Amino acid sequence: MAAARGCPPAGCGDRALAELLLEFSRAQYRAKDGGGGGAAKVERIERRCLELFGRDYRYSVIPNAHGEVCAHYPRHIVLLERDAGAARDPFESTVQVGKLQDLINRSKMARCRGRFVCPVILYKGKHICRSATLAGWGELYGRTGYNYIFSGGSDDAWADAEDISEEDSALRNADSQLFDKVRGHDIKLLRYLSVRYICDLMVENKKVKFGLNVTSSEKVDKAQRYADFTLLSIPYPGCEFFKEYKDRDYTAEGLIFNWKQDYVDAPLSIPVSLTQSLNIDWSEYQSWDLVQQTQNYLKLLISIINSDDDSGLLVHCISGWDRTPLFISLLRLSLWADGLIHVSLEPSEILYLTVAYDWFLFGHMLVDRLSKGEEIFFFCFNFLKHITSEEFSAVKSQRRKSLPPGFTLEEICMLQQRDRGSTTSLSSDFSLGLESSPGAAGSFTYEAVELMPAGAQAQAAWRKSCASSPQAVLWTRAQQSEDRLLSTGMVEVKSSSSSSSTHSDNFLRIGSSPLEVPKSRLVTASDRESRLEEVRSAFLASYSRTIGLKAVPPSPSGAIGGLLEQFVRGVGLRGSSTL
Repeated sequence: MAAARGCPPAGCGDRALAELLLEFSRAQYRAKDGGGGGAAKVERIERRCLELFGRDYRYSVIPNAHGEVCAHYPRHIVLLERDAGAARDPFESTVQVGKLQDLINRSKMARCRGRFVCPVILYKGKHICRSATLAGWGELYGRTGYNYIFSGGSDDAWADAEDISEEDSALRNADSQLFDKVRGHDIKLLRYLSVRYICDLMVENKKVKFGLNVTSSEKVDKAQRYADFTLLSIPYPGCEFFKEYKDRDYTAEGLIFNWKQDYVDAPLSIPVSLTQSLNIDWSEYQSWDLVQQTQNYLKLLISIINSDDDSGLLVHCISGWDRTPLFISLLRLSLWADGLIHVSLEPSEILYLTVAYDWFLFGHMLVDRLSKGEEIFFFCFNFLKHITSEEFSAVKSQRRKSLPPGFTLEEICMLQQRDRGSTTSLSSDFSLGLESSPGAAGSFTYEAVELMPAGAQAQAAWRKSCASSPQAVLWTRAQQSEDRLLSTGMVEVKSSSSSSSTHSDNFLRIGSSPLEVPKSRLVTASDRESRLEEVRSAFLASYSRTIGLKAVPPSPSGAIGGLLEQFVRGVGLRGSSTL
């Protein structure tokens, strides 16, 4: 399928966000019925999402106009492919939309409610994906009955009898090899997306309803089909727990989940290799409050996607529409705040995109959650105040050391380009290290090279090899200018417009140097804080004008809820109102 082009620009200001929140709070999105009652409004929301994605990425679309792929996924499922502005993107995705669509159609039965593994964020060429957990026998052998049970008896229209295809019926009569076939397709999809890490947020090994195992998970697959993946069990409270958050005046500090409940049987399990650099005592996870738990899980996810390998990440809970969008949204906003993805979007625009795409169009049941006081959606955006510091940043701070004697700056840049940070390709003649330090606001941070030459003879040999290499690109410049440049210790680095990620091997642009600087918008720690605070403030203001917070029963002193009072003072609005 040819890459889709961006739609005409659409405003994403306060009114657009308010309209989105009002539509979100009135009806659950379902692709099958055209997005619900407000079809025209849903179409505007979908167009805005495509336009916002198109600002920074080339993308293709997997059509899902009538929910034939998945009833609770967007009607236009976006596959991000590459940076829209660069002539050559070193992190371009290798995924082809046609093959991906075929794998999706084959694998969607493997996961609860047909919510297959779907890529939603592109970072350094890695796909960050979302899905539901694995389907159990109950769903595979009777989706209609399964959905009736799973929804607590309510009728879920996407599982009506007329939707059961001949293929679905055939699966009911399949033998014990059913799981091999269905989960085999799921594994092929994961591998095609280069997903290695699977983060399971379920607090149970299998979801049980009325004594029946209605879902499963990779970590308890009896045949060990997912043994080649890195499985992380990071249990996180379900949406029901967020009623306690609301009842505590929307205060997450000091709110600790009860891990001793009978249905909680999934312990935290993370490979040691992924925890060593985080300085977190994971054995204490059951004593963490909701703030600390969310912070530590987010740090873990950022650490995984920022690793040196090219592997993607899958995040899922049970149905994939409560806890999953919470962490997908936090990841998207955190990486955006660092200037690493969606670099051209303003705070109001990234807020619109993540609310619309990550939550609304992927089927979060806001109407139901609000009626029960399970305000995980509100928690997500109010939580941004807890991740503004640099410790949540994916940007590796970088420091440029002084140049070694006997080498020009151009030669060092060329050495980095040729050897790409390898400490082994230079044999024993050189030691190459990458150092880091905070960059100035608005500047492009870069990797500097420290060379420890064995001597003048080794330097001469290296220059000779470079000069004779067909890949070598040498240019000349006045020695006086070079000396002046080195004496000041400052290098002006220019970057072009925008990209989806930061290259790990960035090059310096010096005068007429032919080396290109990968495009990005790196920000300082203070910039990150202000960007996230602006997103949070915009959300709080629009949420209070449209949906509003539910006041808890007044305390004996007559004081209203802490956060609600903060709204009244800071936003100047009382209660909820319509647009």
